[in-house]
Amino acid sequence: MSGISGRLRRWLSRAPGRSATPDVPPAGSATGDQQGERSVGTGRPQQTRTPLPARSVAHEVFLLQLLLVVLLVAAAVVAIVVQARRDTMTDARHRTLAAAESFAHSSGLQEALNSDNPTAKLQPLAEEARKASGVDALIVYKLDGITLTHSDPRQIGKHVIGPYADAARGKPFTRTFEGALGLSVISAAPVKDSSGKVVAIVSAPVTVEKVQKSVNQQLPIFLGTAVGALALAGGGAGLVSRRLRRQTHGLGPAEMTRMYEHHDAVLHAVREGVLIVGRDGRLLLANDEAQRLLDLPADAEGRHVGDLGLDHRTAELLASDRIATDEVHLAQDRLLALNKRSTDPHGAHQGSVVTLRDTTELRWLSGRAEVARERLRLLYDAGARIGSTLNVERTAEELAQVAVPRFADIVTVELLDPVLRGEEPAVTGTQPRRTAIAGLAADHPLHPVGELMGFLPGTPAAAHVDQGRSVVETDLASSSGWRSQDPERARRILDHGVHSLAVVPLRARGVVLGLVDFWRSGSSPPFDDEDLSFAEELAGRAAVGIDNARRYTRERTMAMTLQRSLMPRGLPDQDALEVAHRYLPAQAGVGGDWFDVIPLPGARVALVIGDVVGHGLHAAATMGRLRIAVHNFSALDLSPDELLRHLDELVTHLDVQDEDAEERPAITGATCLYVVYDSVSGQVTAATAGHLPPAVAHPDGRVEFLHPPVSPPLGLGTGLPFETVELSLPEGSRLVLYTDGLVESRSRDLDTGLDALHAALAGPDRTPEETCTTVMRSLLPARSADDVALLVARTRRLDPAHVAEWDVPRDPAAVGPVRNGCVRQLAEWGLEHIAFGTELILSELVTNAIRYGAEPIHVRLLHTRTLICEVSDGSSTSPHIRQAKDTDEEGRGLFLVAQFAEHWGTRYSPRGKTIWAAQAVGTDTAPASEEESEEDLLGHWEDGGEW
Repeated sequence: MSGISGRLRRWLSRAPGRSATPDVPPAGSATGDQQGERSVGTGRPQQTRTPLPARSVAHEVFLLQLLLVVLLVAAAVVAIVVQARRDTMTDARHRTLAAAESFAHSSGLQEALNSDNPTAKLQPLAEEARKASGVDALIVYKLDGITLTHSDPRQIGKHVIGPYADAARGKPFTRTFEGALGLSVISAAPVKDSSGKVVAIVSAPVTVEKVQKSVNQQLPIFLGTAVGALALAGGGAGLVSRRLRRQTHGLGPAEMTRMYEHHDAVLHAVREGVLIVGRDGRLLLANDEAQRLLDLPADAEGRHVGDLGLDHRTAELLASDRIATDEVHLAQDRLLALNKRSTDPHGAHQGSVVTLRDTTELRWLSGRAEVARERLRLLYDAGARIGSTLNVERTAEELAQVAVPRFADIVTVELLDPVLRGEEPAVTGTQPRRTAIAGLAADHPLHPVGELMGFLPGTPAAAHVDQGRSVVETDLASSSGWRSQDPERARRILDHGVHSLAVVPLRARGVVLGLVDFWRSGSSPPFDDEDLSFAEELAGRAAVGIDNARRYTRERTMAMTLQRSLMPRGLPDQDALEVAHRYLPAQAGVGGDWFDVIPLPGARVALVIGDVVGHGLHAAATMGRLRIAVHNFSALDLSPDELLRHLDELVTHLDVQDEDAEERPAITGATCLYVVYDSVSGQVTAATAGHLPPAVAHPDGRVEFLHPPVSPPLGLGTGLPFETVELSLPEGSRLVLYTDGLVESRSRDLDTGLDALHAALAGPDRTPEETCTTVMRSLLPARSADDVALLVARTRRLDPAHVAEWDVPRDPAAVGPVRNGCVRQLAEWGLEHIAFGTELILSELVTNAIRYGAEPIHVRLLHTRTLICEVSDGSSTSPHIRQAKDTDEEGRGLFLVAQFAEHWGTRYSPRGKTIWAAQAVGTDTAPASEEESEEDLLGHWEDGGEW
């Protein structure tokens, strides 16, 4: 092969545009190389030689050498100039210092300084010394800074300022600074008297300009030397470049690299045979592929093509001068396409280049590659289109649509019923339901969408469902098993032109979800085993999407079921507020938004709204836990801030318990807003744990946001207290509670959403239902990424005529008048039938307040759906039921209260406590005196109460 490489290199190393074919003499002739050289040197230069490349290797080498020389010469010149300037400056420092010290120690200087006119005596001496030393001036200063001598007489007598402190201390120095003569190198030396005391200073400056002139005078020599060196180096580089150009024939680097790459590619890499045949019919070069295709012997190069055992027609073409294009020749069992061209582009037969191509193999590979490309493209499209939504039926439709008509003429998909519901499919015994069809008109003979596919036991179709096996029916007309399933329908399908079927199970995680049927009709070729493998690949990808959609459907259904079971199914009966609500789950799944309306004793109602971070089962379950906790804390009749504090502690405790659980997110980050409305006073008390503020729409159309003090979300463990805000509202005001999904989204920030809510609530008065409709229509996005909860409550006031109050002094004798006033009030309200029980309850509660409580003591009766008796006092001690002993004369009062009241309890306030008891007011309520007397009740009782 090294011999072949050498010869090919000689052929390809000629200048571009020349003939690549040497004039090959007969074997044994010694004149062939000489003739080839003559043809290179003298043959038609105006036709064969092309212009040299703009940048040959020689040109680039010359430029690089020249650039290197220029850089070296420039660096040398700069270094010499810098060194010369440095030496000149050093010489200036030495010269000025020597001049200053010499003049400072000169004889007669002391005498001149002590004379009446020192300048007259020193100026001539200084000028003489200046000229002798070559400095620009010799300046004498007194210690007071007065100039005595100077080269510029105008400077004499002036006061100068300079860094002469060292000289004044007796130390000579040299500095460069801006003086009277400009930027100068100045040396200063002290003048000392006989006692060594400094009496004056002598300075000798040399201007930098003068120093620079000295350096500039040397530049012509430096530059001349540099130009000479540059010319000498450039001439040498030119000679080298000229020699290199002759050796490389003026080729550029890329051309030379490409020439050798082509050489190796022709010999070894290309999948096409290449032959070079001389004009005498001898084979000069054959690459590896040509040797393989023609089965040439190892010593084929150099032999005549007629001696290589080739087909006669092929050998004749190779030895002739004829040009050929894609001629098909037989070479053993191959059909080769031959192309032949002369190596001389101008028609003179100097040799031939022949290329060989195996058309049989190429055609087969081309067809296979095209099929593989189309299949890969289809799989890519399937991956992009199937599973675009988390909907089981839509995913099945996408599978059917993507395969028609690129793989099959008709596609049907059947899924098991549990899969459609989001459940785990049964192992056996479940019949699939037709879910999707693509490729057929409305009058097709196949089972329609939605129909249950009843496969007969023992038929191939039933086995495919139960065992999850793929099968291909090449000819449906001859398939007795397929036709036996439904003979009449099978006949109509065959009449419709369908002739081939491939059935593939949809399997995910080892479980069969259903089947996909690929049908071919008309002139389409029948399915084969290779088609079945591709169908299994396509079905496998689709099954993953269907299973994801099924699991999402199951989780969403479970979450929605859980949420529906945890959310309030209806609003409780109460008279304080007219309430309407809306809840909309997010598109991504059920979240943790929730709300509640909780009636409280004392004609009060609590409105609660909260938001749990995240979506899915965990968010719904967390929402339920928080809602139950709020209900339990509300039963204790806590203030909003106290209730949120207890709720925050509960969330923190739950997070600590759950922190070791795997993949269980914390509740931290949940928010809650708790609002209490008192229908007697019209007062609203609100506290928030990181939730958005409630909006208040007044009857006059004015809208404001009630901003409780800022508090962190639940479970952060900051230890910060929760605070409340209070506001008195007129009757007919609307309280609007909402979650962030209503006012905030990816395309709308929070401030913009609050402004939109403000605009939606403003305007004329509306009912809560109308308000909910308006707000949802104005603010709700088309596809909400978060849950939305909205609660609107319009306030009502309890009629003052249904409220009775008494202040009670702390005197046991005051119980009687209170009881009598209560009886009269009940008579006015038409509640005489419960007067006995109310009188007994009130008597017990007031007596206990007087005995155990503290002033002030206050009694209030509220006539609502029930009759509420409230006794308030200034003590925080709360009563509780206990078991009384037989010998106890007291401790049974709370038992009587519990027997006559439907509910009773205690709530605390900053000024004490209130004990309340609620009684039913229906006319069917029998008077207590008619049922049981007080003595009978006490006789039946074993448990008592104490304060």
